[in-house]
Amino acid sequence: MKQRLNIQELEPNAYNAILEIYKYLETTTLSKKSKNLIKIRASQINTCAYCIEMHTTEALKNGEAQNRIFALSAWRESPLFSEEEKALLAATDEITQVSNNGLTEETFQKLKGYFSDNEIAQIIIQIGEINIWNRIAVSTQMFHATSKVS
Repeated sequence: MKQRLNIQELEPNAYNAILEIYKYLETTTLSKKSKNLIKIRASQINTCAYCIEMHTTEALKNGEAQNRIFALSAWRESPLFSEEEKALLAATDEITQVSNNGLTEETFQKLKGYFSDNEIAQIIIQIGEINIWNRIAVSTQMFHATSKVS
C-alpha cells in the first residue's frame, strides 16, 4: 500500500489546526489512560491500522496492560474495564458511529455519574479529534513506520 496524499504538506494550515486540538487535549484533566482508551477504541471502529499501532504503543508506554488492550474490542463483555471506563467506551462507540443513534441519553447519564460537564466536553472533543485523524489516515492510506511486514 502506498500513501495517496500527504495532507500535512498539501494543507499545512488545516493540519496544524488539528494539531492545535491535540495540543489542547494534552492540557485537559482527562487521564492518559482515558485518552488512550478513546483513541484505540475509535481507531478499531474506524479500522485505522496506523492509529491502532500508534496508540497501542503509546498506551503500553503509559502503563496500560496488554490484556486490556487485547480485550478492548470486546469491552462490553470484559471484566477488565471499570464501569467508568465502560461509560467512556460506550460514548466513544456511539459518537464515533454518530449516524446510528448519536450519544444516547442512557450513555450521557452514565458519563455524568463519573465525569464533570467539562470532562464530558473534553471526552467529546477527544473522540472527535481521533476520528479526524482516523479519517485522514484511512483516506490517504497512511502507514505507521513499524507497520511494514519484513
